Amino acid sequence: MYTVKNKIADSIEKVEKWIEDNNYKGYEPFDGLSSWFRPFTFNNLLLDRILLQLVRQSPINLRPLFGVKPLHSTIGRGYMALGYCNMYKLTNDPAYRRKFEQSLEWLIQNKSPKYNHYSWANHFDFASRGGRYSKHDSIIVWTSLIGQAFLDAYETFKEEKYLKIAISVCNWIMLVPRYKTNSGNCLGYLAYSQDSIHNSNMLGAAMLARTAKLTGNQDFLQVAKDAMEYSCSRQLSDGSWYYGEEQNSHWIDNFHTGYNLDSLKCYIDNTGDNTYKKNLGLGFKYYKENFFEETGRPKYYHNRVYPIDSQCISQSIDTLAYFSDVEESALPLALKVAKWAIDNMQDKDGHFYYRQYPFFIIAKTPMLHWAEATTYKALTSLLSRL
Repeated sequence: MYTVKNKIADSIEKVEKWIEDNNYKGYEPFDGLSSWFRPFTFNNLLLDRILLQLVRQSPINLRPLFGVKPLHSTIGRGYMALGYCNMYKLTNDPAYRRKFEQSLEWLIQNKSPKYNHYSWANHFDFASRGGRYSKHDSIIVWTSLIGQAFLDAYETFKEEKYLKIAISVCNWIMLVPRYKTNSGNCLGYLAYSQDSIHNSNMLGAAMLARTAKLTGNQDFLQVAKDAMEYSCSRQLSDGSWYYGEEQNSHWIDNFHTGYNLDSLKCYIDNTGDNTYKKNLGLGFKYYKENFFEETGRPKYYHNRVYPIDSQCISQSIDTLAYFSDVEESALPLALKVAKWAIDNMQDKDGHFYYRQYPFFIIAKTPMLHWAEATTYKALTSLLSRL
């Protein structure tokens, strides 16, 4: 009998083959500033944003026309490392161990050259309503997520070199600016600026907390505790979080909420601090009730369906799988989301589509990190829970 488990395993095999056949290269939603049209924005923030969003939002892939090439991705390789680790632990296949270790080595070699401690950045310049930053400007989101792969490696292989890199990652996080308040402190998004953004703050805290458990570092633990106090004390009464505290960041979306929940659960699991256990339960209840349709199709915003985004799909599967040990309803919903995604968003060549828009318009552009690597890691996480 062909089961949902078989369907997930087959999907994993196909997307893994696509990624490896393409040498871990692909496009990214925000890579538009790599275009040869960039000089014509004259370093104007608004024009940079227009160019970036034009490339990002178009259902038709404009990148070949605009001179944007498929490239390696640090966070994409980080997600592949996490997925390979899952598959190695599931199968004990030495080929997965080799690919896991090769991905970690690639990440070691491709740390940001701007900083002494281990940290990672995009491979392209970025511009948004909050400003711009350039490639090699490490961000706490990518750095924290990749850092978790090195902790997985240490726990799996007991090799000290991986723990040393994780400690270096935490030392980088400790140096980012913090917004200090009477109700917790918020970790900055970048190494040189402070932004009151919840997912980046909580991801940094999760990395610090997990490393503190392995090392006994009380400074890491205290900063993690302060960061969780900041975000949990600002959780809305219905269990949701705004993306950030600034007025122009007051939206509520699927995958950033997933980051928040994963990070808070990681913090609680690794510290035994149950101060925010009610926040976790309330947040998960809100997540489950507001971001999914009956078919399993994940919504982008709490109050709006479109665009159906590959990052929302992958993060939904990953978060629901992660919560399946404490929430009975999580695993069936994760399976429903995975089945919908495989049936509706995976191409016959193995790659997952970037987005679905109204009127059955689908952006089929392969995104290395945003769709392929994140979904690979999420599906391997789900398979491991089965």
